Amino acid sequence: MGLFLLWLLFGIGILVQGVYLIVIFGRTAWLKSSFKSKSTEQNPEGVTVLVAAHNEFQNLKILIPKLFEQDYPKYDVMVVNDRSTDRTKRLLEEMMAKYPRLRSVTVKYTPGHVTSKKFALTLGIKVAKNDVILLTDGDCIPSSDQWIRKMTAPIREEGKTFALGFSGYQEKPGMLNRWIQFETLLTALFYFSFGLWRAPFMGVGRNLCYRKSFFMDVKAFKGFWHLEGGDDDLFVNTYATGNNTGIVIDPEARTTSIPKETWKEYLVQKKRHLHAGKYYRGEDKQKIALYSLSHALFWIGGTGLLFYFGLGRQWEHFLVVLGIILLRSTLVWSIFRSASVKTQGAPTSSNAPLNDLFYLVYFWVLGTVSHQAKDIKWK
Repeated sequence: MGLFLLWLLFGIGILVQGVYLIVIFGRTAWLKSSFKSKSTEQNPEGVTVLVAAHNEFQNLKILIPKLFEQDYPKYDVMVVNDRSTDRTKRLLEEMMAKYPRLRSVTVKYTPGHVTSKKFALTLGIKVAKNDVILLTDGDCIPSSDQWIRKMTAPIREEGKTFALGFSGYQEKPGMLNRWIQFETLLTALFYFSFGLWRAPFMGVGRNLCYRKSFFMDVKAFKGFWHLEGGDDDLFVNTYATGNNTGIVIDPEARTTSIPKETWKEYLVQKKRHLHAGKYYRGEDKQKIALYSLSHALFWIGGTGLLFYFGLGRQWEHFLVVLGIILLRSTLVWSIFRSASVKTQGAPTSSNAPLNDLFYLVYFWVLGTVSHQAKDIKWK
């Protein structure tokens, strides 16, 4: 009975994981082509790049000049100074004298019934000059001067409401950074792949585009004002559909963020991100849960069978199970390598097969803690 149960768990894991890795994630990893701008307009639609910043003085010094290197004829930049106590305000005043298309608005306090980042974003969007809003964070840098053009193309040229892009992290030495590279790519595989299958369910605010008019029509973040996270993924989860959402997979359309350098900082950040997931639509929570459950069944069943056959010296069966595990690990490596090239232009040092095993601990432990957390904060 014990052997049968192990084979059952292993078999279910193999079947479901095969569907996710080959059919779903493969849609992104082996994508032949992504959206390419076809516009020849002499006067393209205007774009407002929006950044909500709280004590981001050092990062804004780098970001703002980079934003004004964009090869797009009609755009401005709006920085929302959200209750900053550093030199952000003075920096913005100096930068606005240098860059006429830079504008700013200051948040001095946040009303008690709303959360800070959503309030800052809403204020910035309300006063934005253009209907196409392209969002990023203060610690992000566009990968090329084509970022605005390519990220906004599905909205400007195809009539989409949302455009979902990739935002990676700088590569640095160490186990934490390799895990960050892996987890970021896995998240992108989820939202890009389901988006390509016309079932979008999330995006990341570090590289996200939508229309101001739509944002105002649906009354902004109605229904989740009180939640600290979700200004990006919950907004997309609530309103994105297969018809109104474009997927932008192009190394020139990505942004790159500064990664956390300690496990404590990283876990605080991820607890906020994972906490928002409990408010996803039921069918979207199932997409993640089914992958994670089948992933656990695969490793529990496979490891159990290896011990069973190893202790019983049944080496033929042992090698069959080991071969299946190694085959899946090779597939994971191939998918992550290909997805990294598609999204970032080059493979990252994510140690995908090893971190795939660590994902068991990450999802089931941190996911459970995040689901129950009540002390979630932005900054």
